[in-house]
Amino acid sequence: MTQNQSDAAPDGPNRKRPAETPLNGEDLSAAQVADYLQRNPDFLVRNPELISLLLPPEKDRGDGVIDLQRYMVERLRDSVSLATAARDELVSIGRTNMAAQTRVHTAVLALMNSRSFEHLIETVTTDLAIMLDLDATALGVEQSSHEAPPLRLGGVFQLEPDTVDAVIGPGRAIALRSEIEGDPAIYGAAAGLVHSEALIRLTISPCTPPALLALGSRHPEQFHRGQGTELMSFMAQALEKCVRAWLNLPD
Repeated sequence: MTQNQSDAAPDGPNRKRPAETPLNGEDLSAAQVADYLQRNPDFLVRNPELISLLLPPEKDRGDGVIDLQRYMVERLRDSVSLATAARDELVSIGRTNMAAQTRVHTAVLALMNSRSFEHLIETVTTDLAIMLDLDATALGVEQSSHEAPPLRLGGVFQLEPDTVDAVIGPGRAIALRSEIEGDPAIYGAAAGLVHSEALIRLTISPCTPPALLALGSRHPEQFHRGQGTELMSFMAQALEKCVRAWLNLPD
């Protein structure tokens, strides 16, 4: 194995040194960067995000020689990009869930702080939409029979018998719908604003007819199938307890 003469030559005025081309107008030269990396071989291990900024050598080295290192660098770059995207998505989901939890807790506290039954109904049909960042909320109660007199309570819609089962489904507690047009029978004049909704069954008491809490949004995908319903169920149970307490109804 022969030794390159330039490598073997001692330091001196005749030794060729690497060209010192400034980088982007900075004082650092290519030789200085190379010298730093040689003295700090773990630099990219400590700063992996910089790998995506580097340009690896060409694949084809000539004479049929393929540089596999380029493939390794590209694969590592893709892995870093995927990991960064996954992290950002998790952070975004976490923030969204935390905001939704805070809104629901605020709404439940408002229900519990109602000063009267009428104030409770007003909170549900007016304030709840603002607290939950929605466009419409509605509370409906089924008419016990076709012959019964209509319910007259401000903010509460009278529903035909079996409406709750029809819109939610027999035995189901919540129905989530996207890309819809709001039903005037539920939302009244605000139906035109609703393009996705959560319909929640309210089982207040064995001696009361089925009831319905409707949450409507102008955003077509605000509510959709596969979405978690734990917070909505919690809020519905709190509302049921508040109604029972004000009307002195059995569980």
